[in-house]
Amino acid sequence: MIGLRRLGLAAAILTLLVDRVSKHWLVGVMEGYPQGIEVTPFFNLVMVWNPGVSFGLFGSEGEFGRWALSILALVITGALLVWLWRAQTKLVALALGFVIGGAISNVIDRIYWGKVADFFDFHVAGYSWPAFNLSDSGIVIGVGLLLLDSLWPRGEKE
Repeated sequence: MIGLRRLGLAAAILTLLVDRVSKHWLVGVMEGYPQGIEVTPFFNLVMVWNPGVSFGLFGSEGEFGRWALSILALVITGALLVWLWRAQTKLVALALGFVIGGAISNVIDRIYWGKVADFFDFHVAGYSWPAFNLSDSGIVIGVGLLLLDSLWPRGEKE
């Protein structure tokens, strides 16, 4: 049990640190490239300030939205920490760690900058995925692992 908690917390800390370092570096780099940087024909580095949640949903430029989203994210993170403390498998602990680390990093953005910094822009054949960051990636990977775990047979008798 303790090992699972450590695994989850290590994943959270790693996700948080990698995202914080990448954001501070890329915010500085992107100041010199307001039009963005084409890395490949399907991937650009851009500077997008997201006042909302995923894909800019529920975005609000005001202080109320900033703090309401931050508080909501912290409450959800608290619930995820309780789940982590009760985790029974490495996969669930790792997944929860990714989600927790990503959520906390995005809350730090909201507190520090008032918005979340997004940089990665993928596009193909005229279609574009909304810009995102590494904490968003951690959240998506974590949720994907939780979904995978929910499909994993446990050997329970029906």
